[in-house]
Amino acid sequence: MQSLSQWISRVDEDITAWMADNGILLLRLSLGLVFFWFGVLKFFPDLSPAEDLAQRTFQAITFGFVPSGVAMYILAMWECLIGLGLIFGAYLRATLLLLWMQMLGTLLPIFLFPDEVFSRLPYAPTLEGQYIIKNLVIISASIVIGATVRGGHIVPEQEEGIEN
Repeated sequence: MQSLSQWISRVDEDITAWMADNGILLLRLSLGLVFFWFGVLKFFPDLSPAEDLAQRTFQAITFGFVPSGVAMYILAMWECLIGLGLIFGAYLRATLLLLWMQMLGTLLPIFLFPDEVFSRLPYAPTLEGQYIIKNLVIISASIVIGATVRGGHIVPEQEEGIEN
């Protein structure tokens, strides 16, 4: 009969192995779903809470040469393409490049419209600011996914001879 601590250790190993085997796939699918969902919302005026800020940011970076409606359509297509690429695991290098370019664009309002991003600069973000700052998690998640495009994977146990 195994002791309680051995049983707990075995359960912990099994859970850790499951997370290592499935974590990247679940991360990719959930990130893809979020991008696709938010992209679809941008096809319909007034459904995306980020629409106004996104339009003004796009206007600023294109010096007003791209009309707002066209900008939202481009952004919607861009986000849906990222979402589909992540969901289906297709063209991940290109998909991640599009994601990182889009993330750079989402960070621009911090510099272009700081009074709308912070109620007290630089430590108290508005709701829009919080929406932007959470993109740091998306960027980090995409880096983890990117580490797997050449066959990288998560291992559930530390290899012998390697110290933390």
